[in-house]
Amino acid sequence: MSVRVALIDDHPIVRQGLRNLLQTEPAFAVVGEADDGIAGVDLVQRVKPDVLIVDLMMPGLNGLDLIKQVLKSQPKLRILVLSMQSADSYVVEALNSGAAGYVLKETGPSEIIQAIHKVVGGERYLSPKLAERVLSSASGTKKITDPYGTLTPREREILHLIIDGNTNAQIARRLVLSPRTVELHRSRIMKKLDLHNQTDIFRYALERGLLSID
Repeated sequence: MSVRVALIDDHPIVRQGLRNLLQTEPAFAVVGEADDGIAGVDLVQRVKPDVLIVDLMMPGLNGLDLIKQVLKSQPKLRILVLSMQSADSYVVEALNSGAAGYVLKETGPSEIIQAIHKVVGGERYLSPKLAERVLSSASGTKKITDPYGTLTPREREILHLIIDGNTNAQIARRLVLSPRTVELHRSRIMKKLDLHNQTDIFRYALERGLLSID
């Protein structure tokens, strides 16, 4: 039986490349794709893949929060992060969040296939460029501290929608909340992150990697 793989990345060309690559491997079957984090959570719930390949920086909900959410309902899901982000903080937090592997987007096709086989087999996998400097930190002795970690799942969801440029009214419609409830969440987010206006939110999103400018 083929290993069922789902792809979540906001860049169509990346998903197409992965799909084409996996179609050359009889052991794998791509069972679904999503282009943002919120849609990705729904996808995982619907198709129940064996392996999830996910980017970190996506609209709606970032990869780190997505990993935590989907593992609550599907703890046996094997997750492989495929990202441009090589900083230790991202790699360690991804592993601490439950990812089984972390591969850089600059890597070649053969390494991606190897990484999938490793995580399916119950092992962890890191791109060689990352492995030596990160594994000791990922053992649990190093935890990432950031006010972002104090946000509730709903606050994180709203923060990402704000970063994507949605108004309170648009967020309320999307999440089926009242505008007043969204405003209260927004105020708590600003207080926890010590932000004071939209410019501060934009700057924070850039600094923390929640918003990428291509």
